[in-house]
Amino acid sequence: MGRAHEVRAKSMAATAAKKSALFMRASKEIYMAAKSGEADPAMNLALRSAIDKWKGQNVTRDVIERAIQKAKGGSAEAYSSGRYEAFGPGGSLFVIDTLTDNSNRAFVEVRTAITKKGGHLGSVLFNFTETGLFVFKGTNRDQVEENLILSDIDVREVNQNDDGTIEVLVEPSFFGSARDILNGMGIEDFEVAEVTFLPNDPVKLDDSEDSRKFHELSDMLDELQDVQNVYTNVEE
Repeated sequence: MGRAHEVRAKSMAATAAKKSALFMRASKEIYMAAKSGEADPAMNLALRSAIDKWKGQNVTRDVIERAIQKAKGGSAEAYSSGRYEAFGPGGSLFVIDTLTDNSNRAFVEVRTAITKKGGHLGSVLFNFTETGLFVFKGTNRDQVEENLILSDIDVREVNQNDDGTIEVLVEPSFFGSARDILNGMGIEDFEVAEVTFLPNDPVKLDDSEDSRKFHELSDMLDELQDVQNVYTNVEE
C-alpha cells in the first residue's frame, strides 16, 4: 500500500482548530520562503517547494497568495524554528518542528501536550530517515523510475499504490531536481511534495488505551499554531 495514506491522513484538518492551525503553518512557511528571495515561485526554489507542499495538504490558493503578498509588502515579522523529540504512549515516537515568534511559548505548549498524555521529551530522531517524498496520481511507475534514474536522481523507492497514486522517495538533496524531472513529464499536481522524516521501523498500537492517547496527543499537537510539522513512527 505504501506510506502515502499515512502522510495524507496526518495532514487532514478534522476540526476548525486544526484547519486554522494548518492554514497558519502554511502562511508562515510560504511567507518565510518568499522573504528569503524573490516572491516569485518561478525564481525562488524554496517558495516553489513550500507552495507545492501546502497545496498537497489542501491549503487554499487565497491563503498562499496572501502570504506571498504579505512578503512583497515588506512585513518584518520574524519566526524562529525549533525541533523537539519525544516518547509518546505505547512506544510511539514524535519529532515535532515549530516555527514561531515566541520560542518559550512553543516549548511550553509542546511539552505540556506531551506530558499530559503520558509522554516525555527525549532523543528519538535516529529512528527516522529524512526523505524527499512525492505522491501523485498515475500508473506509469516504471517510466517514472526510469526517467529519474537516467537523470542521475538518487532514488530510494518508487511504489505504485493501490489507490492509483505513485509514491517516489529520493535523497533529500535531490528533492528539487526530482521535482523538475517529474514536472518535465507533465506531473505538476502533487498530493504530497515535501522533505519529510519517515520512521525506520513503523509500529502499530494494538492497545486501545495507548491508541486513544496517541491520537489525542496528535490532535493536540495539530491544533498548536506554533507547531509546523509532526512526524511519528505509528502506522495507522
